[in-house]
Order: sequence, then structure tokens, then C-alpha cells
Amino acid sequence: MPAPLAYSLIATDLDGTLLRGDDTLSDRSLAALARAAEAGARHLVVTGRPAPRVRPLLADLGSTGPAVCGQGAQVYDAGTDRLLWSVTLDRELAETALGKIEAEVGEVFAAVDQDGVDGLTLIEPGYLMPHPTLPAVRVDRRDALWQEPISKVLLRHPGLSDDELAATARGVVGSLATVTMSGPGTVELQPCGITKATGLALAAEYLGIGPDRTIAFGDMPNDIPMFDWAAHGVAMANAHPELKAVADEITLSNEDDGIAAVLERLFPAVGAGAATAAGTGAVAGAGAGAGAPARPKPRAATAAVPKPRSPQ
Repeated sequence: MPAPLAYSLIATDLDGTLLRGDDTLSDRSLAALARAAEAGARHLVVTGRPAPRVRPLLADLGSTGPAVCGQGAQVYDAGTDRLLWSVTLDRELAETALGKIEAEVGEVFAAVDQDGVDGLTLIEPGYLMPHPTLPAVRVDRRDALWQEPISKVLLRHPGLSDDELAATARGVVGSLATVTMSGPGTVELQPCGITKATGLALAAEYLGIGPDRTIAFGDMPNDIPMFDWAAHGVAMANAHPELKAVADEITLSNEDDGIAAVLERLFPAVGAGAATAAGTGAVAGAGAGAGAPARPKPRAATAAVPKPRSPQ
């Protein structure tokens, strides 16, 4: 009888986690994901990137199923090229939140991701894309950012660090939006109550897999809700300290194929031994030592999910 799968769902962030710094996927990572798939596990991308910016990577991964995009505001189906679920950020609330932030810290530079499978990323004067490889359309004034429905607002400040900007934004925005920090130069406003855990829970339910069978990989504070939801959270060596503090395990960096290192242990090659039972593999980092079981994790409360618009 085959050994039970270590995990049935592998949820991975992209930037700073599965992707290398040049936005490429390593052969080792692709091989490790393929081996896990052959064993029966599903791979689910859970990213802050909007659906249109994820399509090429899903093609490289050979994905024909769901992906969680836009920090959890979108569940996109690669097989049908449509949104299974999405929720937008009210543009009036977004403008009000932005005004409150600027009242505290002075001028910030903003961008938006439009909703939909063909939505654009619009950037106002002064905003610099943190990922220069991603396409964006520059507009000549801020008003132009609000012409179409949006999934989120991206913010940059000329002087404050990301941590400082995020902390200030959380202090003044309140229930107008959820504030996240998803990477260097990337502080974001998204619909209130929406996190990566929101989209992950919906996509996992669609696949018929629960949190107890899910392992999650990430590198930034926006991955904390995903770690809270999943049975096992793995932070990259290059991860933000806030994420490392709540991780069950710390692996190698994204440049050193940290995801592959874990998956090779959990899904060994045929003849290399049975797959490790869930939560019993050797771990390093928060809450467990080598060979010890992962620490029990309290389930995060599920936030009320805003009513989504009709799928496209």
C-alpha cells in the first residue's frame, strides 16, 4: 500500500519564494513540483500579483487549475481563463484611505491593479514599479487611477521604509481597507477583510482539500494569514522577520531553491523511501527542532468575505 501523502496541497507565494530574483523558475523547483504532482499533490499559486500578471507563469508551470491572485481578492482558473471569484476595492474608500495616509506622512506615489482577467496596472507620476519586468501603464494624474474597478492600490513613499509606511497606514486606514506589505517597495491597500487566507480557503474548498492537508511557503508579512490557515508554514531564508517569527519551518532562500529542498524531503524519488507523514518531517526554525513534530497551530478566525461580483 502506498504511503500517505505528506500534504495534498502545496500553496506557494511567487516573488521572493518560488521565483528567483530574475522572475524565473529553476529547473530544480519545477522538478520538485512535478514529483509532488506525480505523488498526487496539487500545487496552488497564492500571490499578490493580479491575474493578468500571473498567466505566463502558470503556463510555465503547466497549471490548468485555480490560482489565488491579488492578495486573495481573485481566484483565477487557468484552464478556462476566467475568474472563479473576485472582489473589488471600493474606489471612493480607496481615495479616502489614501488621503488619510498622506495627511500623516505627506505625499505618496500610488498605482492600482484593475479588476478582471485583462485588467491593467496603472501607475501615477513618480511611482516606480518594484518589478520592472511587469507591464504597467503610466497615467498623467491620480484621477485616472479610478476610472475602472480595481482590486487593490499599491503605495510607495519617497522617504519612509516599507515597515514604517505600512504601520502608519494601518493606524489611520481602519476598516476602509486591509493594509499589507508584500515585498520590497510594495505596501498595498485591498478590500477590507481580504487576505491570502481568504483566497486560499476558497481555492482549497474548490479543490476539496482542507487546511490540515496544506503546506504553505512564503517570504513576507502578507503570507502570515496563509500560514495561520495552513497546517504547516515554511518561510524562506530571505523572509521578513515577522514571517519567520510565526513559521513552522525555515528553508533555504528562493535563490537556493528552498521550496525544492522541502518538497524533495516530503516527496522523495521512487526508491528513496516513503513520503514523510504530515507534520513529522525534520524541520528547522520556529516551534520545532530536527525530527520533532511541528507545533500545534490554532486555526485563524475566518473573516467575513465581501460579496464577490459575478464571475467573468
